[in-house]
Amino acid sequence: MNKEEIIARINGFLVDEFEVDNDEIEPDANLKDTLGLDSLDYVDLVVSIESNFGVKLVEADFVGIATFQNFYDLIETKLKAKTA
Repeated sequence: MNKEEIIARINGFLVDEFEVDNDEIEPDANLKDTLGLDSLDYVDLVVSIESNFGVKLVEADFVGIATFQNFYDLIETKLKAKTA
């Protein structure tokens, strides 16, 4: 799965699960603010990632994740580690 496919898949379920307008999802936009995430929403996000990509995320993975681009990069890294 290439980076564009990862981004499209992530954006797709974010629009569906978090009811955010696709136009608001920009690489440099703040993930937490744009999605209006609270602690329960992070759990939903982790579950969505696990079901869509088959990778596990832990709390430490979110350290330093501020933008959508950071999040895309995290998922791409996790997928590469999974297939390595």
